[in-house]
Amino acid sequence: MTIMKVVIVGCTHAGTAAANQILSAHPETEVTIYERNDNVSFLSCGIALYLGGEVKDPQGLFYSSPDALTKLGARVCMQHDVTEIDAVNKQIKVTDLVTGESKSDSYDKLIVTTGSWPVIPPIEGIDGKHVYLCKNYDHAKKLFEHAKKAQRIVVIGGGYIGVELVEAYNKKGHDVTLIDGLPRMLSKYFDHEYTDRLATDFADQGVKLALDRTVTSFEDTDDGVTVHTSNGDYDAEMAILCIGFRPNTDLFKGLVAMNRDGSIKTNDYMQTSNPDIFGAGDAVAVHYNPTHKDAYIPLATNAVRQGTLVGINIFEPTVKYMGTQSSSGLKLYDQTLVSSGMTLEHALSEGFDADSVTIEDNYRPEFMPSTTPVLMTLVWDKKTRKILGAQLMSRHDVSQSANLISVCIQNENTIDFLAFVDMLFQPQFDRPFNYLNLLGQAAVAKANQN
Repeated sequence: MTIMKVVIVGCTHAGTAAANQILSAHPETEVTIYERNDNVSFLSCGIALYLGGEVKDPQGLFYSSPDALTKLGARVCMQHDVTEIDAVNKQIKVTDLVTGESKSDSYDKLIVTTGSWPVIPPIEGIDGKHVYLCKNYDHAKKLFEHAKKAQRIVVIGGGYIGVELVEAYNKKGHDVTLIDGLPRMLSKYFDHEYTDRLATDFADQGVKLALDRTVTSFEDTDDGVTVHTSNGDYDAEMAILCIGFRPNTDLFKGLVAMNRDGSIKTNDYMQTSNPDIFGAGDAVAVHYNPTHKDAYIPLATNAVRQGTLVGINIFEPTVKYMGTQSSSGLKLYDQTLVSSGMTLEHALSEGFDADSVTIEDNYRPEFMPSTTPVLMTLVWDKKTRKILGAQLMSRHDVSQSANLISVCIQNENTIDFLAFVDMLFQPQFDRPFNYLNLLGQAAVAKANQN
């Protein structure tokens, strides 16, 4: 029997998932992992929980380790940087970052799970010692330690990571300012009804919102940094960049097909344009089901699914990638916010003749000792009545509702389906018509008026 030799380049979510799948199902496989850092499998989505004190021990944010992968059968080479790839001869060059030694290795199949890196625009002073990134474990340790001596913190970027950092530092007593170039935070995921309420919550907690302005430069001061923007200057001891991520794929340019944003293209079985190279995680594009197009959506949920599929399909095409609805959620000041699919603005920009409806209703009957309102929005295609997206916000835990909407989008269900699909009823939990049924019925009523 010929033993397959697999090399995995990068080992966070997708790389770890691929290694686990391969060695669990085919333990005879020769798997070698090359990772630049000294750790694997770090859940960066937990950084804000660590900084805010909800997670006391950051070691809990690791769900695997070099030792665990070694025990499974992998040859794990930490702090090793793959510098060259010869795809014709299936050879790679690797540098040991500790000793500086270079060596060569070979492979039968190569797995690209090199992930992403924060977007760092060419702004004057951005490489200053008081400007920080937020991506990996080393960043988390610096953000935790340096914040102990910082009273004023500026967070740049009003996406998921940025707003979670703002809340975490605010709860720890820091003077926090959020700067973003758009007029609303989280505008990619939520309509203004949601972000307006969130902005009020932030302001009530003492957070300063500096929206609709761009950072023009960073200037070191005696005790920190001044962040200059197109509309005002902000002094702080720390400035944290959270303005997005880009695929870390420079090593593979010219070797496999890529999209314009640098994300690697893969087929349904996570295979690149080179049949012996597979890709997964933040380095690759996803199939975005609401538009039926490729998109760059760096989420851990996508990475673990794609990595697992690579581990299955690397031996033979077996299980197709289902794509994603980019379902996501967060909790800010006891408000749960979740979304799946597109906002109306996004749908219109993609060329859909779309509409939306927004309602608010209690999640369970008023005769109960207490109940809580749920703000919710549904987006659909007018022509087909298919669901394109939804948003929900409540102090009640509505997180699983995003998963139901995700399935509806995946299966191309209509607003008529959501209006009457069977769901349980028990006054402890919901109404005879679940609040998502009511949302679907509101969409049907609006659609039938037109």
